[in-house]
Amino acid sequence: MDNDDVRIELPGIPGETLSWGRMLLLYESALEVIKTKINVLNKEFVLRCGYTPIEHIKSRIKSPKSIVRKMNINHREPSIANVVRYINDIAGIRITCSFTTDIYTIAELIASQNDVKVLKVKDYIAHPKENGYMSYHMIVSVPVYLSQQVVYTKVEIQIRTIAMDFWASLEHKMYYKFDGKAPEHIRRELKECADITAFLDRKMLALNEEIQNYREPEYMPDLDEESYEEKTIEEVFGVIIEEEQIRENGDGEDKKVNS
Repeated sequence: MDNDDVRIELPGIPGETLSWGRMLLLYESALEVIKTKINVLNKEFVLRCGYTPIEHIKSRIKSPKSIVRKMNINHREPSIANVVRYINDIAGIRITCSFTTDIYTIAELIASQNDVKVLKVKDYIAHPKENGYMSYHMIVSVPVYLSQQVVYTKVEIQIRTIAMDFWASLEHKMYYKFDGKAPEHIRRELKECADITAFLDRKMLALNEEIQNYREPEYMPDLDEESYEEKTIEEVFGVIIEEEQIRENGDGEDKKVNS
């Protein structure tokens, strides 16, 4: 399909026409926006808490062919307006964590961003699918800044543990191998594996918490966490202000010399 062969008026983008190429640009840009936010939050978390809650991040954009196929499966005309309205996972990002507690921490950090709109949440950890699938899904909308306007664009975020990701990857391969109709005994075995995965996550979380109790306390100033963070921020701004003053004084000296 030619990326520029369809142009329509799209609700929410007044006076603009949207081509397939422009539409995909919005989703690609939205993906970059949310990836940047997540990376910054992860780095800040490391500084505050001393460990990274994220093991790795994967992202992808659906191809026009996949988008049209999904629209056909849902019996909808594959117009750009319908695509934007009914498909939530054109831009997708998957975050893999070590522990289940990290999943909810990351979800809260993302949701707390002022310019991130949480449109939908599905907690398949608290409420696993019938086949045993577990993950935390968020549909969010983030601002994409174009030259003349800001367009909020949807991104699907999946957050899961390493064990959940391993199970989901195998289940996905089997689903396509059997065209979505796996034999009963394989579905049963897969569900048992999902239960084992959930048990493993609980066991590893409990073990990690016990290990943390054995850690030698690191030296910290005699300040509570909030005061320590405020002190750190003050020091950072102090350095920035000091550098600006040095620069200004340097500019002043240069002017005297030149005069």
